[in-house]
Amino acid sequence: MARGSREVLTLQLGHFAGFVGAHWWNQQDAALCRPTDAKEPPGELCPDVLYRTGRTLHGQETYTPRLILMDLKGSLSSLKQEGGLYRDKQLDAAIAWQGKLTTHKEEIYPKNPYLQDLLSAEGVLNSDGIWRVKSIPNGKGPPPFTTTTTPKPVIPTEGSIRVWSDFLRVHLHPRSICMIQKYNHDGEAGRLEAFGQGESILKEHKYLEELEDRLHFYVEECDYLQGFQILCDLHNGFSGVGAKAAELLQDEYSGRGIITWGLLPGPYRLGAALPFHCGAILATALDTVTVPYRLCSSPVSMVHLADMLNFAGKKVVTAGATIPFPLVPSQSLPDTLMQLGEATPWTPLSACGDPSGTCCFAQSVVLRGLDRACHTSQLTPGTPLPSPLHACTTGEEVLAQYLQQQQPRVRSSSHLLLTPCKVVPPYPYLFSSSLSQQGLVLDGPPTGAAVESIPVLGALCSSSSLNRTLGDLAKDLAKLDLRRWASFMDAGVEQDDLEETLQELRSLAQCYQSGDSLMD
Repeated sequence: MARGSREVLTLQLGHFAGFVGAHWWNQQDAALCRPTDAKEPPGELCPDVLYRTGRTLHGQETYTPRLILMDLKGSLSSLKQEGGLYRDKQLDAAIAWQGKLTTHKEEIYPKNPYLQDLLSAEGVLNSDGIWRVKSIPNGKGPPPFTTTTTPKPVIPTEGSIRVWSDFLRVHLHPRSICMIQKYNHDGEAGRLEAFGQGESILKEHKYLEELEDRLHFYVEECDYLQGFQILCDLHNGFSGVGAKAAELLQDEYSGRGIITWGLLPGPYRLGAALPFHCGAILATALDTVTVPYRLCSSPVSMVHLADMLNFAGKKVVTAGATIPFPLVPSQSLPDTLMQLGEATPWTPLSACGDPSGTCCFAQSVVLRGLDRACHTSQLTPGTPLPSPLHACTTGEEVLAQYLQQQQPRVRSSSHLLLTPCKVVPPYPYLFSSSLSQQGLVLDGPPTGAAVESIPVLGALCSSSSLNRTLGDLAKDLAKLDLRRWASFMDAGVEQDDLEETLQELRSLAQCYQSGDSLMD
């Protein structure tokens, strides 16, 4: 592992978090497997922040996500809980035990055709029952793609995607997957519905010990652990699992950064209604807004990013993104930003309504995927400048000045990267035919080439819109009669617990009153 890579451990909690996470890890994998003729310069983002190196029992070097994921019984489909890179547990048991064996087989789920194609491209199952992956150059991911050796991939159809593991193209470490067997993924009975149910899971010795063992395994091999990022379902009992996990991390790893990404399925722009689609949009936004603590040079630590966005009691931020960022090849970045006018340049991804008329206290903005040639104005010398942005000498200065013009009294941090966001299969086809292969708006007719990468603008904002959102949530919860919800009562949630939570929510909402934006 690279020295001083400032490692981050990812916790992925829940089935929709699995959809977002699968797209997220596929995008990381696509960035690792850069074509040999890649135009974007390498080295802006450090993969070691999210990935770890290892070796199988047969000495095969591996490069897998530093990941712990939790999901329910029946959610893995054809994916094995122990993954496919390391020796099969049944084979180990057969070697250790010399007596008779009785085998009980569960129903075998058919492997998605997309994953069958992936396996044939990346390795082979030997006669000894061991999966052999192809060699890993320089310890970073699978072999680079080349036009002569890589077969055309099978693109998963919407109907073939039942669960997130149906399109995950990344191999996981055996210690990544932790299954909660007491609740079911499918069916009407035995569902993980309530916050209290999720909390109680990590109060059970079995599951708490499993999580702690995995945490210690990953943390102890880190040179410098900067923190944890938690991808967590908000609409079911995994919200309670996430809250309890964050509490555990705060107790055991104080001083480390903890950033929780609360996830809800829902209709987002681009007609994304299916989890497979809206998960892709959220993963793209996540891949962009997390850039500051994944940079190779001059990174912003997770702790610093959180402190910059949250102050004076604030704990929550909103997210927004423009996917893709609308740049025409003949235009420069100052031209595009000037055309946006005074409107908010990104689409809100958080459930806080229209941000217009609200105050922003602090923001972290990332723009990625623009060629350096378009960062600044290319006007002929002597031409009158259309805006102050056209006088800037660097793209970083253009973006910073634009944000300053939009929000003069806001604490802002901005980053501009050349590296685009990868959207190769199994990323769904969500983009117009009027985009180029690099996600730019075409001047002429469509070329017919599939979009493979896109420029993205992403933002995290501490905003007064949260005052209304959190306050309205408290009002809605105050109307809730717990006696009507058996899953809440079964989990031991009392009315006094709800009242305490409501008071904390009201206090948090007050931290986002617009008067707090007046800063010296």
